[in-house]
Amino acid sequence: MSLFNPLPAYTVTSRGKTLDLSQPHIMGILNVTPDSFSDGGAFNGIDTAVAHCQEMLEAGATIIDIGGESTRPNAEAVSTSEEIERVIPVVKAIRKQYGDGVWLSIDTSNPMVMQAAFNEGADIWNDVRALKREGAEDMAAKLDIPVMLMHMRGEPTTMNNLAHYNDVISEVSTELKSRIAEVISLGVKREKIIIDPGFGFAKNYEHHCALLTQLNSLQALGFPVLFGISRKRFLAEVLKKSGVTAVAETQATARDAAGTAAGIFALQQGASIIRTHNVAMMQQAVALWCQLSDYNKYNTQ
Repeated sequence: MSLFNPLPAYTVTSRGKTLDLSQPHIMGILNVTPDSFSDGGAFNGIDTAVAHCQEMLEAGATIIDIGGESTRPNAEAVSTSEEIERVIPVVKAIRKQYGDGVWLSIDTSNPMVMQAAFNEGADIWNDVRALKREGAEDMAAKLDIPVMLMHMRGEPTTMNNLAHYNDVISEVSTELKSRIAEVISLGVKREKIIIDPGFGFAKNYEHHCALLTQLNSLQALGFPVLFGISRKRFLAEVLKKSGVTAVAETQATARDAAGTAAGIFALQQGASIIRTHNVAMMQQAVALWCQLSDYNKYNTQ
């Protein structure tokens, strides 16, 4: 397999805009929560959220993913009204400052939150529960915007007990395929679907290794792939297993170099969107990959 195969020629549309996924896109994470695992409380004021959005856009993000409820293991549930109060003012402020050109994704499983965010200009629905909450499929069909369907078993409170697979590659693919068929049957358009294998959700170290080395197998499903491993526990396990004391660091923010390397492995296997906390670091790596890809294309024929 070449290190520089072109990305699949997918596009998604929303609100009259087209996102060309034959080129890599960086999705910058904007958590407006007090309890997210790596940056909880850092950006849950409107001014700090907008300032961080600007930093990520200047660093190369083309999508900003706004989340108002933590999905870390054992996170406390958030009411609909509270999640709306966290998310909607930030969506409005970003739209006011940057206009319609910025792609805004909403990291939520709540259809009422997504409706409110859509009303203020959100473009994409990023759902770790793959539209399984009551009313979510109908809402996605009604809004007719791109939806990111992630693989997970159970809930964040139970998922670690469900990380049992005979063949993680085959089972993740089969379960995603089944969920895709269900949501299409309920009115979600095929061309609006993006898939996410769910790194960090109902998977252990071995499962992550298998998925990251065989991510290209998901191309058989025929959908764009979102890759999100930024600062997750698997990266901490990798650093601990390195045997090098200086990098065996468990703080989430110290995992960005490993996460950036993983993002490049994902690009090499056809992932179109890399979701990350550290946009600037990921952008440097993507710039190198793109330029080497161009060089390879024109100089190895």
